Amino acid sequence: MNSKSLDKNSRRKDASKRPEVSAEGLKMLNLDLQLCFALYATSRAMTNAYRPILKSLDLTYPQYLVMLVLWQQDGVSIGALGERLHLDSGTLTPLLKRLEARGLIKRRRDPADERQVRLTLTPAGDAMRKPASFVPVELKCRMNLPRGKAQQLTGELKMLLKRLMYADLVSS
Repeated sequence: MNSKSLDKNSRRKDASKRPEVSAEGLKMLNLDLQLCFALYATSRAMTNAYRPILKSLDLTYPQYLVMLVLWQQDGVSIGALGERLHLDSGTLTPLLKRLEARGLIKRRRDPADERQVRLTLTPAGDAMRKPASFVPVELKCRMNLPRGKAQQLTGELKMLLKRLMYADLVSS
């Protein structure tokens, strides 16, 4: 038996374990009822809302996120940055190279552990913090949410992220 027929057989077994499709289940196959789509569309809209605000700083949204982490904790390792931003090294490396080429950050091997690469702000990167302080204020104006709503949504989304990450760990 080849691997293709094994794949087909295992898929058939998996399909037989699924519950029967109900009328309620079919009703749920509506794009407007999908939380995932609402989150996806909102994420895209949020990134688009940041674009004109960040243009004056000459930063992309992912670059801005890196700078936020470094303004909060200078000297973080690339691994810790990836964990914090939920990005892999393949995504981070070109992003960090661009920030380094602009003179905003430096990448240096950790003398205590040569396997670790640490990121530090340059004076130019640190100086960008003050002009960037208008970004959250401007975005808050664009969102036009009632007082406290953005903080509430942030808390709820963080909880959802934790639950999904836990569910992924359990199912792996």
